[in-house]
Amino acid sequence: MAKPKRGTKELSDGDTASPQRATKEVSYGEASSRLEEILQNIEEGQVDIDALSALVKEAADLVTLCRQKIHAAEIQVQTITEQLEREAPVTTDADDDEDDEDDE
Repeated sequence: MAKPKRGTKELSDGDTASPQRATKEVSYGEASSRLEEILQNIEEGQVDIDALSALVKEAADLVTLCRQKIHAAEIQVQTITEQLEREAPVTTDADDDEDDEDDE
């Protein structure tokens, strides 16, 4: 018997009906979960061959989205870290020595 055509159904459900539009609106976690779902369906052979190319395209779009989000997060973290370093008080060795003497 033929396996269920879950891939076609899932592609047409909810916010994944238009992969390009939907991937711009989903969070990293949602994109990652959808990628896992697509991969699992393909590995289990639950995707109709006619829906396979659409799912592969959706997966590629989701991978691109995830990479963009990771890159944006890296830039944000770097910017914040640089800002914190600029705002941090500058200490000298003399300041450190005074702190050590107080501890004794």
